[in-house]
Amino acid sequence: MNKTDPKNISTTIRLTQFTKGGGCACKLRPQDLETVLDQIPVMNDTHVLVGTDNHDDAAVYKINNETALVETVDFFTPVVDNPYWFGAIAAANALSDIYAMGARALFALNIVGFPSKTLPMEVLKNILTGAQQKCKEAGIPILGGHTIDDEDPKYGLVVTGSIHPDRILTNGNARPGDLLILTKPLGTGIITSGIKKQLTPENIKNNVIRQMATLNKHASEIMLKYPVSSCTDVTGFGLLGHLSEMTHASKTEATVKYEKIPVLPYTEKLAMENVIPAGTKNNYDYTSPFVDYAENLACYQKMILNDAQTSGGLLIAIPGKHAHPLLDDLIKKNVNAHIIGEFTQTGTGKIHVR
Repeated sequence: MNKTDPKNISTTIRLTQFTKGGGCACKLRPQDLETVLDQIPVMNDTHVLVGTDNHDDAAVYKINNETALVETVDFFTPVVDNPYWFGAIAAANALSDIYAMGARALFALNIVGFPSKTLPMEVLKNILTGAQQKCKEAGIPILGGHTIDDEDPKYGLVVTGSIHPDRILTNGNARPGDLLILTKPLGTGIITSGIKKQLTPENIKNNVIRQMATLNKHASEIMLKYPVSSCTDVTGFGLLGHLSEMTHASKTEATVKYEKIPVLPYTEKLAMENVIPAGTKNNYDYTSPFVDYAENLACYQKMILNDAQTSGGLLIAIPGKHAHPLLDDLIKKNVNAHIIGEFTQTGTGKIHVR
């Protein structure tokens, strides 16, 4: 491994070979998680402004009339082979929940599982370096954390942020007539499965690494200049999984158009070759009861819509008259944003794909 440049994507140690899953695709099946969480009683606290009710991105706890704390945690197994980029991507992914809530990040703590008997400590150093430099880009420090010796390498962050109690963006306020903006293309789960199987060309690999390591901070700051109704980010439960959280929490229905949805180059090729992570297939099973697919949509396209994303984009609901000005602003600032659909009517959470 190149010790002088941890960003070097060429490495003799392939981190993805040390784990069965990778990135947000290694999450528990959403249907299994819901079954367990439904059996756990919710603790009532008047200071809790956002809890577990609507599966939102982060918890929000009111300190006083001017300040609320926003708290999130996210970690996973390697999604790429290079330790530096694994750390940077995991950090960007954890920070995304703060940005989706419209909050400002304050500081972070490391979460580390590391096989010290299998991998050299230089690998851990480079993972932590990648995360630290990504947090420096975000303007926050990492103030310690917790490590365990583990057979599979794992890394992530606990992130603390702050927000005014009256300015919280949740996933539950979308309204009929809102348009839907996505700020990053889909396909990271499928492409990183290709990386693990050594089926992804180098230029495609480098492109997906750059996207996953891109903070949603910039997109969030632009978004906050507009009267956004609702927001979430697209990670392990895929586009349709996270959109369904919005539609169910908002008691609305939504329509998305497949041809409007940005997809990373090479994703469709791998999907047609059935290079599909298990997490993506689980997402498809989970969302199928409340998604109405167009008859001409191919199976591989349905998989892309359910692809388990790592460090995906923001999914923004905004009144129609403000959507195009926001889109133009995002594009001018080099955010790869697209209008992909709309919230059509009140309802029970149904999603229509056309």
